[in-house]
Amino acid sequence: MSSSLIETVDINAPVAVSWALWSDVTRWPAFLSHVRLVEPIDEKRFAWQLSLPGADKNFVAELTEVVPEDRIAWRTIEGVHHAGVVTFHHLTDTTSRVTLQIEYDPQGFVEHLGALTNLDSALANYDLGEFQKLAEKTAAS
Repeated sequence: MSSSLIETVDINAPVAVSWALWSDVTRWPAFLSHVRLVEPIDEKRFAWQLSLPGADKNFVAELTEVVPEDRIAWRTIEGVHHAGVVTFHHLTDTTSRVTLQIEYDPQGFVEHLGALTNLDSALANYDLGEFQKLAEKTAAS
């Protein structure tokens, strides 16, 4: 059974700031609460370490599309099945919208429960809130 989620946040920071933060995969643990580490393997592939309730996960993902200040897409090539895209939308010169879309296959009871109860969506929404704080702080400095 595949699950998906889509979450959006409006940010008081230009697209360039949101893009700069999200396009550096090594910064993801700063705003993605379940991501412990992201290590680049080469220009397109990177190793993830996740810490989720009831399970730690390791996998390798590759970037499938990178359009500066527009979108970043990825999919796993080893480990769990997971794919996502983040899109960046210019609202005004000082505001942007970031949309996160993820497709995944829940494994085990805890992940199925998370998908069924929208806990995954709540976690993604929380993480986007953390990203919003970081982007707005960065834009203000």
